[in-house]
Amino acid sequence: MFDDLVTELFTADAPNWLWLTDLREHWGAEGKLYCCMITDARSHQIVDYSLNSTRQRTRASSLTRSSTPVQRRGDLLDCILHTDHGSQLRSPTLTRALGRHEVVGSMGPVASASDNTTMESFWSLLQKSVLDQQHRWATRQDLRLAIVT
Repeated sequence: MFDDLVTELFTADAPNWLWLTDLREHWGAEGKLYCCMITDARSHQIVDYSLNSTRQRTRASSLTRSSTPVQRRGDLLDCILHTDHGSQLRSPTLTRALGRHEVVGSMGPVASASDNTTMESFWSLLQKSVLDQQHRWATRQDLRLAIVT
């Protein structure tokens, strides 16, 4: 759907030039919690996140809703939002939002282990430092709080 504009170079010379995003599911006793994170490749800071119990409602949230995270970031003209070949950038809602904010979509190649390595490293760190600390989360709210804090 989108060309790979990053070609495994996950760095940026300025803020808001390259954002990286990915969606993961995490299990708790009540079922799955889907987590979508967006990070700025320059600062490695989290730009925005979305946590939800259904995959369809968990998207690159600051782009799909009119809220302050996008407004706080300033000019997004030609900012690249890069992801692996998952479903989140295929969403009509997100595709329209990219155009509305003049953000350019980018997807890594299919079946490539290195198509979004920065986000994979983020998930690995979250898994080791937070999620593996408890065998089973009793509620989605407990899991949500652990991820957010």
